[in-house]
Amino acid sequence: MSSSPESRTVLVTGGSGGIGRALCLTFARAGFWVGVHYRDHKDGAEGTLRELSLCGGEGAAYQADIRSGQDIQAMIDAVLERQGRLDVLVCNAGVASSHLVLRCPEDEWLRIIDTNLTGTYRCLTAVAPQMIKQGGGSIIVIGSYAGLQGTIGQAAYAASKAGLIGLVQTAAREWGPHNIRVNLVCPGWQPTALAGDAFPAPEQLSDHVLGHLSNLEDVSRTICHLVQLPGMSGQIVNLDSRIF
Repeated sequence: MSSSPESRTVLVTGGSGGIGRALCLTFARAGFWVGVHYRDHKDGAEGTLRELSLCGGEGAAYQADIRSGQDIQAMIDAVLERQGRLDVLVCNAGVASSHLVLRCPEDEWLRIIDTNLTGTYRCLTAVAPQMIKQGGGSIIVIGSYAGLQGTIGQAAYAASKAGLIGLVQTAAREWGPHNIRVNLVCPGWQPTALAGDAFPAPEQLSDHVLGHLSNLEDVSRTICHLVQLPGMSGQIVNLDSRIF
């Protein structure tokens, strides 16, 4: 797919399904050229591109393991070679597991941290030099309510998401003078493969003051709006009705 030179460019990690796919489609409808990242699910990424095309969008798919700095840099370089700039990065790729603190194997802990936290760090540090060079940009990191309050049985996942808060707010302070905006969004429970069996039943929503979950389409539109706000950075935004 080709793109017009004046179009804005977004790269969404984990764009082969779930929240990532919804974000890709929303950005496409808003006129962005969309880079769709995937690691293993090539068919899913190609499915996202087909849906982009159906709604009039343009983009391309890029394979990379976000546990590899070399993979990430190659992906960023490929996007820049094609588009010449990168206006928005959405760090959505992540993994989850269910372990109590005392029962979390160290190798599983390291896998989750390396993917969710260090992988996001790798993505941010790979795109920042280009955003500085071009005079700014916007970065959204997908966090989790588990990172705000902790969650029983999600030791490594909650720790990885809590770490993202410190990373985002530090990057926002350091890169603000370069007009790079960095924010974190907690999208709430969504019916995706990542949620799996942990997805709550309606009777388990007592901590949601509205008594229902956030809508994925609304979440995607909100994130697309947030990246375009010129005066917002370093913020943690929760998009459901849980209070922290």
